[in-house]
Amino acid sequence: MVRVYDLSPTLSPRTGVFPGDVRFQQSISMSFDKGHHLGLSSITTTLHIGAHADAPSHYSARGEGIAARSLEYYVGQTYVAHAAISRGERVSASHLSKALQERIVSKSRFPARFLVKTETFPDPDRWNSDFASFDPELIEALHSCGVRLIGIDTPSIDPETSKELESHHTIERLDMSVLEGLCLQGVPEGTY
Repeated sequence: MVRVYDLSPTLSPRTGVFPGDVRFQQSISMSFDKGHHLGLSSITTTLHIGAHADAPSHYSARGEGIAARSLEYYVGQTYVAHAAISRGERVSASHLSKALQERIVSKSRFPARFLVKTETFPDPDRWNSDFASFDPELIEALHSCGVRLIGIDTPSIDPETSKELESHHTIERLDMSVLEGLCLQGVPEGTY
């Protein structure tokens, strides 16, 4: 039996968003409760809500939109790592298991996708500004191990207050992709 993990949080008006961004709203156009023959609705929200892929145009004036991004970045073999990290820190190799640290130092190949569970943004409905993010040096090291996509269980690979967006600009320079806001609770460390 194949085990499938859903990495997407449920979206609702309660879902936390970056301070100042557009919260989730649903408008009902037609409903069976009102005697209509079908149900129709629309939603308005930020594209940076819940589990999402950042388009390069999100962090670079010259970046392409998500529609131009190849799906090859996002589909295929993936490694899920658990980080022993506190809120507000940037994930570095030192937060990973000794076995993973050794693989990174020796530049061993990883699957092209590398997701990190930090547990520093535990409730998608309650925004906390001190979530963990990625250290640009770890991104560089993972890239040298064959990684083309990084992912994290927090709203961003950079701290909320960062204006320099060092990790985003590192993935831009290395032509990598990113997933943010993933739900990795209950997902054991390993290859998928």
